Amino acid sequence: MDLTRAALLAGGAAVAGAINAVAGGGTLVSFPAAIAAGLPPLAANATNAVALTPASLASAWAYRRELSRDYRVLRVLFLPSLLGGVVGSALLLVTPQRVFDAAVPGLVLVATLLLLWQNLRPAKPSANGGAADPGAERFALPSRPWLVFLLQFLVSVYGGYFGAGIGIMMLALLSSFAGDVDIHRLNGIKTVLASLINGVAALAFLFAGAVDAVATPIMMAAAVVGSLAGAVVARRIEPRKVRWFVVALGLTLTAKLAWERFGG
Repeated sequence: MDLTRAALLAGGAAVAGAINAVAGGGTLVSFPAAIAAGLPPLAANATNAVALTPASLASAWAYRRELSRDYRVLRVLFLPSLLGGVVGSALLLVTPQRVFDAAVPGLVLVATLLLLWQNLRPAKPSANGGAADPGAERFALPSRPWLVFLLQFLVSVYGGYFGAGIGIMMLALLSSFAGDVDIHRLNGIKTVLASLINGVAALAFLFAGAVDAVATPIMMAAAVVGSLAGAVVARRIEPRKVRWFVVALGLTLTAKLAWERFGG
């Protein structure tokens, strides 16, 4: 692999790791970078899932204090996340390249619109209005857990198939029944479940030989470095500003991919 392609892969993965640490939506950077480096869209998606998984696991570990209070919620959502990740990755592996190529503009647009929606919705206030122990609130699990199970399963299928935007989907789902639970706890649960979905998909892609053996270690190392840098940047940059940048990038990428696929 030449230096230009390697630089594209490393740069895209590093920026994606940093964006995920700050705001989420980093796949909308690393995925087009992989395509620009010459990977076919399906291989780029599989390689991206594998490469970003270690950084996602590192982020989940960082939330271990918040998660100590929420094992009950994780037990409810663990199985649908696992099953959905398996189903979504299996769907990707049996999807013909031409079908996935045609679906990519729509998938990127969905992920971009999710980021846009997150930017436009009112910010969730801190629990207890900044009281001393905002982590004391308990999740108000719904009386019909099967509905949450089904919704989380569907989100996980999408995540196993494409991945971009699943964090935002899960935050929306968690917020719908979380009551006044602190946003940091929501982020912790979301990060663990996203790591599970991406990890299951990554294993499936590795066993199926769907990833690029040269691009994967380059992107993996860069994503970890980017996520560590992002943890520092997160204290200095408002996440909403980063998401606006990613939204603009996603809309541009959607138009470019749609033109290449349907405009010619």
